[in-house]
Amino acid sequence: MKRPVVTRKRILILLPAALLLSWLLWPLGDRRFAIEADIKKIHYKEQFLASLRARSQRKGKRPNIVVILADDLGKTDISLYGGRHLQTPHIDSIGTGGVTFTEAYCSAPVCSPSRASLLTGRYQQRYGFYRQPMSRYPRNRLEMLVAKYMIFTGDWRPDYMNATPRAEDIRRQGIPESEITLGDLLKGTGYRTAITGKWHLGHEKFFLPNSRGFEEQYGFYEAFSLYSPVDDPDIINHRHDYFASQHIWGQGREGTCAVRRNDTVIDEKKYLTFRIAEEANSFIQKNRKQPFFLYVPFNAPHTPFQAPKKYVQRFSHIKDKNKRIYYAMIAALDDAVGSILQTIKDENIEEDTLVFFASDNGGATYTGATENAPLKGGKFSNFEGGINIPLMMRQPGVVPGGKKNHEPTILMDVFATAVGAAGAILPGDRNFDGVDLLASTVSGKKKAPRALYWKSGYNRAIRKGKYKLILNDRSGSILLYDLKKDKVEAHNLKGNRPEIVNELLKDLEYWEKKMVPPLWPGFMNYRFKIDGESYMFSI
Repeated sequence: MKRPVVTRKRILILLPAALLLSWLLWPLGDRRFAIEADIKKIHYKEQFLASLRARSQRKGKRPNIVVILADDLGKTDISLYGGRHLQTPHIDSIGTGGVTFTEAYCSAPVCSPSRASLLTGRYQQRYGFYRQPMSRYPRNRLEMLVAKYMIFTGDWRPDYMNATPRAEDIRRQGIPESEITLGDLLKGTGYRTAITGKWHLGHEKFFLPNSRGFEEQYGFYEAFSLYSPVDDPDIINHRHDYFASQHIWGQGREGTCAVRRNDTVIDEKKYLTFRIAEEANSFIQKNRKQPFFLYVPFNAPHTPFQAPKKYVQRFSHIKDKNKRIYYAMIAALDDAVGSILQTIKDENIEEDTLVFFASDNGGATYTGATENAPLKGGKFSNFEGGINIPLMMRQPGVVPGGKKNHEPTILMDVFATAVGAAGAILPGDRNFDGVDLLASTVSGKKKAPRALYWKSGYNRAIRKGKYKLILNDRSGSILLYDLKKDKVEAHNLKGNRPEIVNELLKDLEYWEKKMVPPLWPGFMNYRFKIDGESYMFSI
């Protein structure tokens, strides 16, 4: 058998092909994205927490603290905030029985960075948590090109990257070990602590709830999980055709989407919204005689859309199945919240329990089930529909009932309020960004307006007083709105008020100098098309 003759012509043909293939398949993992633990800060944290209980300032009885968080629930999906499609009496009762914040914000228009700031009381940019943690990036240029040019992603727009984090650095994406969570603080102060619901703040052992101050855990670690097995005859499923939907349904309850109790996978059969509440209720009943901190981050009404038949039937008058199931999921969430409030009442600890309710960001308009109307935009955007959220607080006998607070507040204020109520001591080696809402609500004293800030990728924004500035450093666009007159952000005042633009820009840039660079890069962007205009936001 003759061997093929390797001619000069053949080499000239094969060599470029080999070089191209090598270029396409060369691993993109790069050490520039290495995430190093801050050993000095971790050591300080450990020493601080070890000494915390003896340094607690509050004497006498301390309140229980319950933080209930919805997932992608739009402000106007709630009847208390003017929602027209369904009634949410149990959620509403927290605001009507306490205080409703009409101008509350999250620190990011997407769930994971927003939740990070809630639990640390700090802008997440202070420790590099700008974007969603990624479980995977394209491993080489071939995958990168396929993702960008050969897969239809609709309004989800992937970036092209010449380098990506290595596998070991992807595993270190989460709240850094040096950060102190609300669970850490309150546990150290003598509270019993638990989380029932969605985590989404890191998947490795040192990021998990049981390592971050929560003695008891029930729920899942990923951004999403199935509410119920897909073959449950009592559940109605609805699959979307947007880019990430196929991945969500395909993942099911595998890996980080599995339902766990204290990191042990369990075979959960019941509807997850109700099970999250049941676990919360059990914790309350077991710990009613001692101060406790209960964090209840529901995943409702985040996709995948699944709802019990009996709830879907309540909305039989809604022709659109997509919306019918969405409203049913919110109704189920409302009943789950109601069961938690009822348990607190049944255990006769209402006056001893400070309850918060909020959403992690605005409604996800890409599902087609919510519009956030009349607010502009939605989840992923720095428009009001993406970051202006519901927030309520209740403690009978302490918080005046039926009160409304119109001052701009931010989700990190929950941390500061809980710390103040518990009499916990804060560490002196870092800055905290929230304010005590109890102090300002009970006293009724107005303070000078503070600025609120947002930054992720090429997107930046600031609200100060009635003005809000939104910047896109990729397109160069500048948007200025007077939210007092124009809450729907219809009129760009950039050309009319250049002095305000300059003032807010300087303030924003000064804030940015105090932040640290991102610990990991993003990969995906989302395009909003509003009134004939296109706006891009990094995820």
